[in-house]
Amino acid sequence: MPELKITIGGRDFEVACQEGEEHFLRSASQMLDNEAQVLIGSIGRIPEARMLLMSGLMLADKTAGLEDSLRAAEARAQAAEAALEEARANPAVVEVAVIPPHVNDTMAELAARAEAIAQKLDEID
Repeated sequence: MPELKITIGGRDFEVACQEGEEHFLRSASQMLDNEAQVLIGSIGRIPEARMLLMSGLMLADKTAGLEDSLRAAEARAQAAEAALEEARANPAVVEVAVIPPHVNDTMAELAARAEAIAQKLDEID
């Protein structure tokens, strides 16, 4: 079982972990150290037990906030998935305007007339 030396709040600790878990322990200890540094910066030197307790509580508070955010995001994702399933089950009817063929013919005739007038004007200039 590997033993690691970690530093939290300027104090060194020897801790053991499972083989292959060293990276996770270092990451967790860095998070705890970050919180401890905030405490030390605002309060100053405090007893080791109090520093660890307060740092752990600060991390727990952040974790609770993240869990609340995650639950809210999961609820939004579930609502979006339900809306998507509803849309798939009951596709909306979209009405597309159809232009009658005689309107297309009239527009083509007007365009041809406009081009003929433009051509005559070019000849005059």
